[in-house]
Amino acid sequence: MRDEPYYHQDDPTEPIRQSSFPQQDQPGNKKLVLGGFQDASQRPERRPYQYPPPSHVDQPNAHSQNQQQQPSFPVQNRQPVKNSHAGQFPNSYPQAGQQIPPAGAYSPAQYPNNPGVQQYPYTQPGQMPGGAPQLRPRRRRKGCLITSLVVLLLVCIIGGFTLITAQRVLAFGSAISTQSPLSTQTGYMGTGDRVNLLVMGYGGGNHNGANLTDSMVVMSLLPQSHHTTLVSVPRDLYVQIPPGSGQYHKINASYEFGSNNGANPAAGGNAAAAKVSLVTGLDVKYWLTINFQGFREFIDAIGGIDVYVPDSFTANYPANDDPSINPNWIKVHFSKGMQHMNGQTAIEYARARYVLDNPAEGSDFARSARQQIMIKAALTKVKQMSTWPSLYNALSALQRTIYTNLSLADLMQFALKMDLNNAHRVGLSNQNVLVDATAPDGEYILKPSNDNWQAIKDYVKKQLYT
Repeated sequence: MRDEPYYHQDDPTEPIRQSSFPQQDQPGNKKLVLGGFQDASQRPERRPYQYPPPSHVDQPNAHSQNQQQQPSFPVQNRQPVKNSHAGQFPNSYPQAGQQIPPAGAYSPAQYPNNPGVQQYPYTQPGQMPGGAPQLRPRRRRKGCLITSLVVLLLVCIIGGFTLITAQRVLAFGSAISTQSPLSTQTGYMGTGDRVNLLVMGYGGGNHNGANLTDSMVVMSLLPQSHHTTLVSVPRDLYVQIPPGSGQYHKINASYEFGSNNGANPAAGGNAAAAKVSLVTGLDVKYWLTINFQGFREFIDAIGGIDVYVPDSFTANYPANDDPSINPNWIKVHFSKGMQHMNGQTAIEYARARYVLDNPAEGSDFARSARQQIMIKAALTKVKQMSTWPSLYNALSALQRTIYTNLSLADLMQFALKMDLNNAHRVGLSNQNVLVDATAPDGEYILKPSNDNWQAIKDYVKKQLYT
C-alpha cells in the first residue's frame, strides 16, 4: 500500500516556486539510476557532485581481474536338463532339486548317442576330483555396506549444509525486504496483469546528497509473455515534493525526502514509487533500491563481471563521492569490446557522466543503457555454476546493497521472468515529451513540453511492450 500523503494529483496545476527544500540534489550525486536521455551539449551547465570538474585533470588514469562395481559372471545359454535318464547333465550345471550321482555311475557305453557328454570321473575346471561340479560358496560383500554408510554420511553432510544454507538465505530474504521471504504479493507472478518495479540507485554514505537517486527506471513486466519494458525517468524532472505542497524539486529527491535522508528506506521507496506513478501513469506498487557502495563489493565477491563495451569514451570522474574526503578528479577510459571489470571499474562505467571525447556517451540515455548492460552482466555471472560457490559469501555484500518491498520469492520470480535481452526501452527526454528549463535558483531542470503532464502518460502508454 502506498502512503496516502504521497499519492495525490501531481504537478500540472501547481505553479513553480522557489524551493524551500534544501538543494542537495546536485546533478553529480551518484546513484545507479537509469535516467533521462538528452545530449549533455544541449543543456545548461550542471553542478556535478556539488563541485564542478576542473577544465584540466592531471590525476592518473583510474584503470589500465560409489558406487562399487559388482563382478559380472557371463551367463551361458543352458539347455534344460533332460530327466529321461536319471542323473544326466548335458552341458549344464545341476539344477535346483537334482541330486549329483556318485562318481563312476556312468560309462560311455551307456549313452552311445551322446558322445559330447563327458562322464565322471573325469574332472574339469570347477569340478571336484570325484566328478561332482564344484559349487563355490558366496561371500558376503562388505563393499555394499561400506558404500551405504558412505552415501548416508554424504547425505547427512549435504543435508546439514543445505539446512545451514537455507537458513542463511531466509535470513538474507528477511534483511533485504519489508516482506517475509516466502510470501507473495504477486501470486509468484502467476498473473496476466502488468507488474511494475521501480529500481533506484543511489551513492550511499554519509556525505551530502548520498540518498539522491541518481538513476530511476521502471521495469514493467507481463509475466505470462515475459515482455519487458524499461521506462527511464530522468533525475532532473521538476516535481512537487512533498505532493501538493507547491514546493518543487528534482524527482531524484523523492526518495531522500520520503526516507528522511535514509532513516526510513521503506517510506522513501513508497514515496518515490507514488511520484513515478503520477508522472508515468503506470501503477507502480513495487520498488527496489541499490546502494552503489554495496554493489561494488558484490561485484568483487563474485569475481568481477564480463562486460561488452559498445563504444569507447573517456570521462572525468570524482576521486571520491564525498569531496570533503578527496575533491580531486580522475580520468577513466573504456575501450570498445569485451572487458572484465571489478566492482570499482563497473561502477565507474555505469555512472560516468562528464564525457570528454564522445558526447553521445555523456547523455542520460547512454548512462541508462550502460547501467542496464552492467545489470545483465551481473545476472549472467550469477547464473554460471562456477560462480555458485562464492554466492554464499556474496550474500553479505548483496545484503548491504539492495532493499525492496517485494519478497525474496517474488523478486526471484521477477528476475526469472523478465527479458532484458529483448526489452523495449522508453526514455523520457528533451527529444520527446520534455524540455530543458532553469529553476528559480538557476539550477538545470526538465519540464513537460507545454506543461502538459498528461502527454507524458500518453507517450509511456503507447511505448509499452504488449
